[in-house]
Amino acid sequence: MSLVSQVILSSDNELRYPSIGELEAIQNYLMTGERRIIVSSILRDKEKVIIQKASKAIFQLHPEYIAPGGNAEGARRRSLCLRDYSWYLRLITYGIIDGDKEAIEKIGIIGVREMYNSLEVPVLGMIDAIKCLKNATSELLTTEDKTIVGPYFDFIIQGMS
Repeated sequence: MSLVSQVILSSDNELRYPSIGELEAIQNYLMTGERRIIVSSILRDKEKVIIQKASKAIFQLHPEYIAPGGNAEGARRRSLCLRDYSWYLRLITYGIIDGDKEAIEKIGIIGVREMYNSLEVPVLGMIDAIKCLKNATSELLTTEDKTIVGPYFDFIIQGMS
């Protein structure tokens, strides 16, 4: 649910007008709209580059994942890992466009630890993977854009911790 929708629903549920803080949050959301769309487009257009850099980084950090018996051993298992990278990157674009972390929480955080544990995927490795994804993404962005993107990566990392 977008920030604007949240403010309206919250105000209506409490039978009040939006607060000054809520109106300022909407104003900031609207003022940064064009930049958020540009950043989301960069992530979409550079997805393959970002995933390639991030996967190289995670497998350098954890070579045991691609070693015999590792969770990403072989082309098939490695491609499943990279599919998750793509999925998380896409989730982050949803949050950026929406201006809110709720979609990330509903789609990507709730139950993620249980899912990875049931698949015997090390959660700490996934946290490292998201950090690598964040670093690879940051290499392509301006300082201003990093401040837009960073909190969404951090939200996922914190949710997995």
